[in-house]
Amino acid sequence: MREIKALELVAEFHRQLMEVVRRLRREHDVRIQYVDDGSQDHTAAELSKLAADDAGVSIIELSRNFGHQAALTAGLDRATGDVVVTLDGDGQHPPALIVDMIDLYRAGYDVVLTQRVVADVPRLKRWGSTAFYRVLSLIGNTHITAGSADYRLLSRPVLEALRQMREYHRFLRGMVAWAGYRTVVLPYHERARLGGRAKYSIGPMARLAADAMFSFSLVPLRLALVVGMCFLVLALAEAVYVMSFWLTGRQHLLVPGWASLMFMLLIVGAALMIAVGFVGVYVGYIFQEVKRRPVYLVRATHHDPHERRPPDDASEPR
Repeated sequence: MREIKALELVAEFHRQLMEVVRRLRREHDVRIQYVDDGSQDHTAAELSKLAADDAGVSIIELSRNFGHQAALTAGLDRATGDVVVTLDGDGQHPPALIVDMIDLYRAGYDVVLTQRVVADVPRLKRWGSTAFYRVLSLIGNTHITAGSADYRLLSRPVLEALRQMREYHRFLRGMVAWAGYRTVVLPYHERARLGGRAKYSIGPMARLAADAMFSFSLVPLRLALVVGMCFLVLALAEAVYVMSFWLTGRQHLLVPGWASLMFMLLIVGAALMIAVGFVGVYVGYIFQEVKRRPVYLVRATHHDPHERRPPDDASEPR
């Protein structure tokens, strides 16, 4: 029963997308590229049928589930148009917005970002998301629009710029913002999912947040250094305080305080562990980058008339 629902979701999403694409094809050469991120049901077979029925539809099957950012990268690496639009296949991104995005591109914008406008989001989640993007923009020296989605339009120069960024830990929202091309924000009302459940649970969201934080900023390392310097100042102040008792002949008042000593040891130990932890995270990121493993691996492509060679830095596009 679950596979039937998945197939119906693919068919319904394609139907809604084609309502827009048919109108655009009257003036433009519009091609659709689906990325199957290692699905375990019959989604790949259903997508292959769509490609067989329409010469303008191509399919990229990844060898396993590499994650949302890797799947988007796979599509961007093989995009051939002057303009590329990325959107999710769960139905929450309204395809009708593509027409407005193209109009803004014609007005001179290289990047058209979409911003979710959701009224029924819990207040705590909304505040948390806003705070995260503000902090990330502040410490990363790159302004990232709060509530922005991976539903965006990119011109060819922006696409080529993204292809030069071959890091393993990818946060495309930050990478697009870092590129700095002329950008406009297009608000939209997020629709209900066509089916299934959201894949971004707390765990994946935390990993994406970590990739964003540690990939775009060295502030955590500097913060650890500042905390260490603060405790060094406290240690010097404690030394001066103790010496004052000896210099004034009141050393008999110095009663050993076991509780205060343990308290300071615990605080200092915690500060050191936090600092070492930050360093360890960055070393781990460096370790994964220097291995130069591809971000994704392609199992098969279907009906791809614009097949091109992968980048020179890996056997498969990263």
